[in-house]
Amino acid sequence: MSTTRTLPELFGSRVFNEETMKDRLSPASYGAWKKCVTEGTTLDISTANEIAEAMKQWAVERGATHFTHWFQPMTGVTAEKHDSFINPIGGGKVMMEFSGKELVRGEPDASSFPSGGLRATFEARGYTAWDPTAFAFLKEGSLCIPTIFCSYSGHALDKKTPLLRSMEEVSRQAVRILRLFGDTETHRVTAQVGAEQEYFLIDKQLFNRRKDLRMTGRTLFGAKPPRGQELEDHYFGAIKPRVAAYMKELDETLWALGVLSKTKHNEVAPSQHEMASIYTDANTACDQNQLAMEVMKKIADRHGLVCLLHEKPFAGVNGSGKHDNWSLGTDTGKNLFRPGSTPSQNARFLLFLAAFVKGVDDYQDFLRATVAFPGNDHRLGAQEAPPAVLSIFLGDDLSAVVESIIQGTRHTDAGKRTLEIGVDVLPSIRQDTTDRNRTSPMAFTGNKFEFRMPGSSMSVSGPNIALNTIMAEELKQFADQLESSADFQGDLQKLIRQVFTEHQRIIFNGNGYDGNWIAEAERRGLSNLKSAADALPAYIAPKNVDLFVKHGIYTKEEVQARYEIHVENYTTVLSIEASTMIDMIRHEILPAVSGYAAELCARAAGKQAVGASCRYETSTAQRLSALTDTLLDACAKLESDLAAVPFGPERAMRYCHDVLVPDMAAARETADQLETLTAGNAWPFPVYADLLFSV
Repeated sequence: MSTTRTLPELFGSRVFNEETMKDRLSPASYGAWKKCVTEGTTLDISTANEIAEAMKQWAVERGATHFTHWFQPMTGVTAEKHDSFINPIGGGKVMMEFSGKELVRGEPDASSFPSGGLRATFEARGYTAWDPTAFAFLKEGSLCIPTIFCSYSGHALDKKTPLLRSMEEVSRQAVRILRLFGDTETHRVTAQVGAEQEYFLIDKQLFNRRKDLRMTGRTLFGAKPPRGQELEDHYFGAIKPRVAAYMKELDETLWALGVLSKTKHNEVAPSQHEMASIYTDANTACDQNQLAMEVMKKIADRHGLVCLLHEKPFAGVNGSGKHDNWSLGTDTGKNLFRPGSTPSQNARFLLFLAAFVKGVDDYQDFLRATVAFPGNDHRLGAQEAPPAVLSIFLGDDLSAVVESIIQGTRHTDAGKRTLEIGVDVLPSIRQDTTDRNRTSPMAFTGNKFEFRMPGSSMSVSGPNIALNTIMAEELKQFADQLESSADFQGDLQKLIRQVFTEHQRIIFNGNGYDGNWIAEAERRGLSNLKSAADALPAYIAPKNVDLFVKHGIYTKEEVQARYEIHVENYTTVLSIEASTMIDMIRHEILPAVSGYAAELCARAAGKQAVGASCRYETSTAQRLSALTDTLLDACAKLESDLAAVPFGPERAMRYCHDVLVPDMAAARETADQLETLTAGNAWPFPVYADLLFSV
């Protein structure tokens, strides 16, 4: 950041934001855009042309030569096709042009993006359409315009379209509830999201020597180093100079792009770090998290580093998650998950809390499915991340409030300030009644819920689509019931009590790492979908399909497509990992170990010739020989089993989980033993001690 440029001046300087639009557009066009964003009205072509011209002029002034529709296909990363602004005017001359038509719609080739059968192979056409609620930005000489992406037949092929649909639906249902409490000022309720992004930084030269990291994003081999995270000295520790320089450039780049990067610190594992952003609307938050992941990788490269976003790049140390902090806010500035200062506000808080509790319980399997991915299988359930069982942490105080509602007793909290709810049979509520629980998948933290299950490499759109839609469904049920009530206060009390009573099983404030909790969860009837292969079928469970179809978030075909894409991705990822493992065993590990064993044998023969002891050489060579044979057999089995992956997406997924995963674990165990016996200079690639402690 230039010493002459303050942070407020830097922030958003590469974004065509609302302030810039107000400065560069006519009042009529600015007003039309504003009405489009707040009321959903359409823009006429003359307004679109004026906005396009202003965008182009602003971008060109800042060195841009191209524009691109920036979209989020179902690959988990973003996509962009760049077109220059140039247009021939004769005489070998060009001028810079950008029309409203080019702004509003594009036609990228959709044939190579996953579609789950939503488009035929021969139908290459896909459409991108401008999302006017998301600001355009400049990146590497191109004007990037956030868009949705759909097929020729109109099916959503992206993550943004259903997210926008879910935001509209939860707003509509939440406003219905607010009207029942006499709120006539709120016209829109917005899902608010803040994403915490964990990542590893390792040296680029070491990364390039690890085929598994290059091919899969994680280490397929690696013995435990002498030191990992046992000393607990890395978490929140002083940031090393090389990392600090990276973080400084990362912050400044993100700030210029309007990304609300707020917090940076060392995480628990060596070489692990975190970046957290300030809350914003869910659409912007999801866009910005995708952009942040891209920027993190590119800036790392400029510093001779590699940013690893895989959920578990190193065995034996903490993996990386992406905590999704979710809440609902009104256009009048109210957080609907914060206890208020009046009886009505506290009753409203309890109703929204009840809706969330009921929703998580009703759709726990689908929420688990939204974070189902091969990388996350290595993380969920370990002593570093939530278990695969969905539960909600409310904290002791708020849980006591819920219990008093269920029991019909008055809740008292001597010596602490309480807020009267104003309904005699309902208790008082204290503000800020919770603490954090890092073992809970879904923790209430005072004015929001922290969904801790998403993996670090994943888009947060899927979980937030689910949270929005689930909340919309429960609020709709409540509104349908209460709108026809002749005794609102009485029926409100009964409804809140009924919901907490029927769904109390999902509330758990204890240690999610405790093995006793898994048994207790089973007794409660909670699902425990331990792997992605177990969880993904929940996508197409009839009640889940009905939920999303009923609210217009997905069509039945769109749900099925997403399921098929996730299932195919699971098989593809594991097949790539298995193939990489075979390649490394045959071309790197076995030759290196064999060569080292031969060297030991030669040294032993030399010692024997002069009557010297050769116990180390002979015993080590014998152990290496035995383990080499074991690894060769494990590799052959993995090769054979990989070649036998069955046809059919579900069968292939199940087979990969049941057969390939154990095969890979067996091969790794043997290879890691060989690593501990082989001389460091003979081992073919950098080991954990090098990777984790070199930056």
